[in-house]
Amino acid sequence: MAPEESAGNLLLLRSFERRFLAARPLCSFPWQSLEEKLKESPDPEVLREILQKPTGYLRQSPSSSHLCPSSQTVNHPVCAQHPPSGKYTRCFLLELIRKHEAAHTEPLDELYEALAKTLTAEGSTQCHRSYLLPSGTPLTLSESTAIVSHGTTGLVTWDAALYLAEWAIENPEAFTYRTVLELGSGAGLTGLAICKMCHPKAYIFSDCHSRVLEQLRGNLLLNGLSLEPDATTDPEKPLVMVAQLDWEVATVPELSAFQPDIVIAADVLYCPEVILSLIGVLKRLAACSRNRAPDVYVAYTTRNPETCQLFTTELGWTNTGAKGNLDRPGEACGHNWMSLPLTPGSWSYPGAACLPWALKSMNQANQLGHRPSLS
Repeated sequence: MAPEESAGNLLLLRSFERRFLAARPLCSFPWQSLEEKLKESPDPEVLREILQKPTGYLRQSPSSSHLCPSSQTVNHPVCAQHPPSGKYTRCFLLELIRKHEAAHTEPLDELYEALAKTLTAEGSTQCHRSYLLPSGTPLTLSESTAIVSHGTTGLVTWDAALYLAEWAIENPEAFTYRTVLELGSGAGLTGLAICKMCHPKAYIFSDCHSRVLEQLRGNLLLNGLSLEPDATTDPEKPLVMVAQLDWEVATVPELSAFQPDIVIAADVLYCPEVILSLIGVLKRLAACSRNRAPDVYVAYTTRNPETCQLFTTELGWTNTGAKGNLDRPGEACGHNWMSLPLTPGSWSYPGAACLPWALKSMNQANQLGHRPSLS
């Protein structure tokens, strides 16, 4: 196999691996590139490699000269220990079978054997998603299989949390040796990525829903973070706390205990009532800061332009300076701000490329360039 073809195969396999482990929408997978591979060769080996690596097979990492295990999806060791949604796995396998049948007349036993296992598996209200850090280490989250569960949407990971996590990994200096307060932590992806990759001094996860907090604590322990106050003796590991924080009723004395340098939030701008509560708690945080008000980073999906306009209006912004996908940094509510809005439908999945985001990555100096992908 020519070097260029081998590199293309590795990128394709890696793309399938990352997207499957994170349970990304099936439409985001590079199906067109797979179809082209299947048409080029009558050998369905690429499908076997997507399912699991052949025994003893190693691949060269695209970012280094080292050899590492080949890509896997359904039979990945992470999936064996922390199973993804059975329904999602079944839909993924059915799509692989459709692609195979369109290009080959002979069935591939491995595909049907894997599908049979999903048909006999018991259903569950919980599943796992795993996001691969740049080092290849997985962050695994237990999440609800339903978007709305126990009266909240906080039991699943939303796109803005993933985007903010990737942005943070590209900008670790914004969090290094600083105390970070996350508002509306949800399943915990953004905070886990920052704790693992950005070396904060302390990280405070917060949410208001008891079931979300219970799941969140479990996810922190699942990924090796300790919630014991005296457990952090390693200066490279942050002090980690989980706080129940209701923006409506949080008082200045309660907020004064946090004293964050940085406040972050992802996908919390989904209705006017929540926005007004968010603005209120941020004003109180600014008022109780002993030194300077914390910097604030907010990532959100633009679902309703009027809702987002309310956000900028309440901040006191005139949103005429916004360019592309970044509202320019500025001051409001006593804080230094940066918001990173996402627009539904703006995602792009260019063939076998590893990065699933078409959005530009930004920092205070605007263009960042290439950004790490967790999925």
